[in-house]
Amino acid sequence: MFKFKKTALVLAAAMSAALLLGGCKGTSTVNDENAIADALTGENTTTAAANNAENAVIHNFEMPEIGEKIAVITVKDYGDIKIKLFPEVASKGVENFTGLAEMGYYDELIFHRIISNFMIQGGDPKGNGTGGKSIWGDKFDGGIPEGLYHFSGAVAYANSGATSTNGSQFYIVNTPEGYLQNTCEELMQYDPTQYSWAPNVVEMYNEKGGVPFLDGGYTVFGQVFEGLDIVRELGNVETDENDKPLKQVQMESVKIVEYEG
Repeated sequence: MFKFKKTALVLAAAMSAALLLGGCKGTSTVNDENAIADALTGENTTTAAANNAENAVIHNFEMPEIGEKIAVITVKDYGDIKIKLFPEVASKGVENFTGLAEMGYYDELIFHRIISNFMIQGGDPKGNGTGGKSIWGDKFDGGIPEGLYHFSGAVAYANSGATSTNGSQFYIVNTPEGYLQNTCEELMQYDPTQYSWAPNVVEMYNEKGGVPFLDGGYTVFGQVFEGLDIVRELGNVETDENDKPLKQVQMESVKIVEYEG
């Protein structure tokens, strides 16, 4: 396995690799050397210049308004996870997710990869991390929406190394409140040319928890505003060596509905 000089970031990079989609060689794993190397060199991270404002806009914790379209993931034996969507800043990401949900694409699919204190990942009809497609029939580029970060409860697309390879697979960030694998301060100290967050974003990460090392590499398009306790419960299920739950965790349905308050 590829060796790193900065051991403090190995776990962060390995987990970043775990969010990659499987390609022709099969499902990506935490031992994907190229993905880990890319994560550490910052090829998929936001540049310092892009996040150098004194105060940054943070959309994640805005509550939906009455009548606004939200997503509801009903997990068998667990309950509902309600997600605010952000079409104003993540238009293609939201359009893809809502389109797939409305055609019933996600119904009865599983969360095929769950890593404690990191994330839960699903949306693959093959159930092994190698499948899935967008509403346009191929991959799409959702970009890096402004003002959306990987705080606990954030919803984003898994990809194959770039946001242009988004499909149907998505993940929900799952960390305890205030918990960070690597803090923003540690990441900025490690490489300030690649890692930089405005002070209010750093403060929010320290309060809410999350995975800041993923910022800039993935399309965040939603945020759990109700049912985060269910996400955290799912994060504790027993898994095998590939992080697949031993007992199937199934999405009974994913619906797009109007928020009623």
